[in-house]
Order: sequence, then structure tokens, then C-alpha cells
Amino acid sequence: MNATRWLVAGIAAGLLSGCGTMDRMGGWVGGWFTSAPKIKPAELSDIKPTASLSRAWETNVGPSAPYGFSPASDGQAIYVAGKEGRLLKIDIASGRELARAEVGQPISAGVGVGDGLVLVGTIKGEVLAFHSTDLRPAWSAKLAGEILLPPVVGYGMVAVRANNGSIALLESADGKQRWSQNYSLPALTLREAGSLALTRQALYAGQPGGKLTAMSLANGAPVWEASVGQPRGATELERIVDITGAIAVDERMVCAAAYQGRVACFDGRDGRVLWARELSGFNGVEMDGRQVYAADEHASVYAYDKERGVNLWKQAALRDRQLATPLVVGNWLVVGDYQGYVHALSRDDGSFAARASTDGSRIHGPMLALDRGFVVQTANGGVYAFKIQ
Repeated sequence: MNATRWLVAGIAAGLLSGCGTMDRMGGWVGGWFTSAPKIKPAELSDIKPTASLSRAWETNVGPSAPYGFSPASDGQAIYVAGKEGRLLKIDIASGRELARAEVGQPISAGVGVGDGLVLVGTIKGEVLAFHSTDLRPAWSAKLAGEILLPPVVGYGMVAVRANNGSIALLESADGKQRWSQNYSLPALTLREAGSLALTRQALYAGQPGGKLTAMSLANGAPVWEASVGQPRGATELERIVDITGAIAVDERMVCAAAYQGRVACFDGRDGRVLWARELSGFNGVEMDGRQVYAADEHASVYAYDKERGVNLWKQAALRDRQLATPLVVGNWLVVGDYQGYVHALSRDDGSFAARASTDGSRIHGPMLALDRGFVVQTANGGVYAFKIQ
């Protein structure tokens, strides 16, 4: 069954909202829309491995669909959550369970880790913080809308986004709100919220409508705003331009991709565009010291020169396999797909280096890089650690 993208619709005068679904093949089902022809994902062909990809351990935290849950780490342990309310602390080396918390309510986003905390979000708009040592409750805070992204924590702050367009910055010590900013939503948006990236200088936020915003840590005011894509077309569907995936940030650049927009990199200080290329993507970007990586809406994977934006290679053999955000691990770029396969590509030319399976369910949320390996979480709640060399 194809995974779906959700829409939130708002009628400005009456705040009347509704939901439909859009799959990655571009069809609309449910809500106001009727089904459209499906595109069959590419079948996997045999590859000649040039790297060793092996499973180190596995566990299960309970299902996460339709949300895209992601594992996180503080360098000492791995933390994972499931939608039914389970939160686990896992030993990095062995996969052994070190601590467990039963939240007592459904979780819609998880997990964020930092400042000695493990954080999740709920469908009721609550941010729940737990001590990373033993997963005892630390504090909770309330936002106005459902939380669909893991809270981002660091530098004494927690950044959280709700699906009503609000972004809040909290104090990690006690959850007290430092500020909150509300952003108006277009008539139609993809239900998956745009990611946040927190640095010492600013909070970067991908927005519905294709804008990338750098926000002041002091009060949330925009420091700069840049366009990753402009709405085009005659209908509201054609005019959806949302940044829904991961934002990549380093000491001088911030890069993002937009559905029905572009992949683009900007100067992190003033928002000056460094380069931009046409690309319609759902799951954002990854970068290393030389290249920026993105997968388009049909799951072709691209590598761009980080300085000039020149397309260095394209891997199209995974067409329409609904890829998760690419992840750099050592000499490889790893992507997960809708059948739970993980594919390791050469960072040099995009060729297949290795492949491994999980439990057959979709890998949706971002994966977690480890030393000489990585961890993925599937829609069925499987948590798998892999070693690659």
C-alpha cells in the first residue's frame, strides 16, 4: 500500500479545515479528491556489493505510522518512541533496553534529545520532557496545535512547531516559553510540517509557501527570509510549495528543498542565495564537506557540488520507492524506502554499494548516523542498527 501525504486546508474567513491525502505518485485520495492512477515503484535489481552492510541489533518500540518517528542519540545511548506512548533508552552497542517510560497518551512526534532531556510531542499539542538518565518525567508544556515534528533541543533551548503554524522556543531547564510566533498557512498545505534547525545564532524554519526563515533566538522575529520555491499554477493544488523535510546547516550555509519548488543553499548570516536548482522534494537535504544531497518526489537521488550547485550525479534506479531523507555515513549515502530496505550509495558517483532489509514496512523519519553505522526506525516500530564498512 502506498504511503500518503496529508493535506490541511484552511478557509481564511471561517477557519474551516479538512483533510485529504496525496500520495507520492501525485494522486489524490479521500477528502475532497478522488483516486488517481498509481505509479508502480521500481523493482529492485540485484547489485554487486562494494561495501559490507550488516545488522548489529534490532528491537521494537511499537508502531509509528502514519507519523515519521526517528531515533536520536546523546552519544551515550539511543532513544526511540512509538505512537502508542512507549519511550525507550537503548544501549548503542548491544541494543539492550536501559530504561523505559510509558507516556500514558498517544505520541505524534519523537524524539528530540539534548541538554540531558528526551522530548516527544503529542496530538494534543503537549511537549513532554524526560530525564535522559532514567526517563523520569522532567516537565511538560502546551502548544495550541498537534505536534508533528520532534522537538529540537540544544544550547539551553527547545524549539517546537505545531501544525497550526505556530513555532515556540522554550527553556530546556523547565519548559517555560521564551517566545511564540504564529505563521499564517496557505489554503492548502502538506500535513507534514517543515523542519527546524537550531544553532547558536538562529532558529531556521522551513515554511509552507516555500519560505525559509531565520528567526531570532531572543524574540522569534525574522532575521531574514528567503524563497526556496514560489507558488505557481492556476489551482490551489498546483500552488502548493512547502518545505517539509530536513534542513541542512553548517557554520556558513543553510540548505533546504521544497515540494514543487527548488533545492537551494543560502548564506546563514543574511539569507543571500548561493545557488538554487529546480527540484520537487518531500524529505529535505543532507550535506557533507563537499556535496549537498536530495531526493526528488519520484525518489531519484541527486548530489550537488556544495559551492556551485552543479549536479554531480543522479541515481534513478529507486524511482517512486518513497525514500526517507538521505543520510551521510562514512563514504556512503544511505536511503531507506517504503518496503523497509536500506540502500548504501557511493558518495562519489551514486552507485549502489550495499543493501539490507528490515521488517518490510516503510522507513519514514530521518535515520540516525553512528560511528561506522546507522539506526533506522520503521512504520511497524522496528528499530535496526547497521554497521557498514
